[in-house]
Amino acid sequence: MAKNLAQLRTDIDAVDRELLALLNRRAGLAAEVGEIKRREGSTVFRPEREAQVIHGLQEANAGPLKDASVANIWREVMSACRALEAPQRVAYLGPAGTFSEQASLQFFGSTIEHVPCVSFDEVFHAAAAGTADFGVVPVENSTEGVVTRSLDLLLSSPLHIVGEISLLVRHHLLRQQPTLDGVEAVLAHPQALAQCQGWLNKHLPHAERRAVASNAEGARLAAGDPAWAAIASERAGSEFGLHLAAQAIQDDAYNRTRFAVICLPQTLEAPQASGKDCVSLVVSVPNRPGAVHDILVPLKRHGVSMTRFESRPARSGQWEYYFFIDVQGHPSLPHVAAALADLRALCAFYKMLGTYPVND
Repeated sequence: MAKNLAQLRTDIDAVDRELLALLNRRAGLAAEVGEIKRREGSTVFRPEREAQVIHGLQEANAGPLKDASVANIWREVMSACRALEAPQRVAYLGPAGTFSEQASLQFFGSTIEHVPCVSFDEVFHAAAAGTADFGVVPVENSTEGVVTRSLDLLLSSPLHIVGEISLLVRHHLLRQQPTLDGVEAVLAHPQALAQCQGWLNKHLPHAERRAVASNAEGARLAAGDPAWAAIASERAGSEFGLHLAAQAIQDDAYNRTRFAVICLPQTLEAPQASGKDCVSLVVSVPNRPGAVHDILVPLKRHGVSMTRFESRPARSGQWEYYFFIDVQGHPSLPHVAAALADLRALCAFYKMLGTYPVND
């Protein structure tokens, strides 16, 4: 006979208590691991280990929970357990409510120490100076392409990439009232303004478009002027008490932004192979015919797949370029190591920006 609502709730309460007991048991085991790590002087956070745990659970998942939900749940469990050892200090473009903050929480879980920064430069500085253990910065958008400032900073920074997170970005128009009437200015980060330009041209063609340091900063400013609107996340709207005057106004319905997790090598060494990894490089080659083709040959010869290839001016005045390259695999794999060695021999400049687990 089917159970009634009261019986089902009683069963759920019982399962919740079982889960709580198991979670506390897990936390106790994590604390023992932390004690061993302290004695050995090893790091608390191992992104490749956490990626392996999540992938393993997703493979074992028989439903009805979706794999994405399994990942989110266990990321929070691991975040809470990590915090018993040492919570991570994470720098990102602030204030509260930015997509960078959202990406940080999605990667590390909610049990972190927040270090909001006013610019990408400050995020890099915080992670390099030790004010934060890690930084989270956007590096690529599916609509507007690479975030050039982040790439330029990676080129000269001592930080390396140890993780990535891809975020589905939904831009909303936020203001003090829930209509479009009387909007004189729209405030947002330049990337967000570019990602929404088609919608703005159609619905607010006469409104000034004003670039600010972050979308959340635009929301904060819009909260103080009824004639201003901001392009930002729903979280930013809640943070600053704004209405959603228009939802999902980005021109690309599947707009995604890829974020890199960065830190000093002494904070966290390059993660070990997880089984699904990426290597990010920046190289330059002598300015001669066929040079760009030549740097791709080692990858093909050794069967290594390239997933990204971007160029940036070297600012030398000689029409020279840096090339940012992502390849699949881990340097510990023989065919990847051979391809990278052959590639390096061809380059006038070669820097490995990081190797890290790939998130689905």
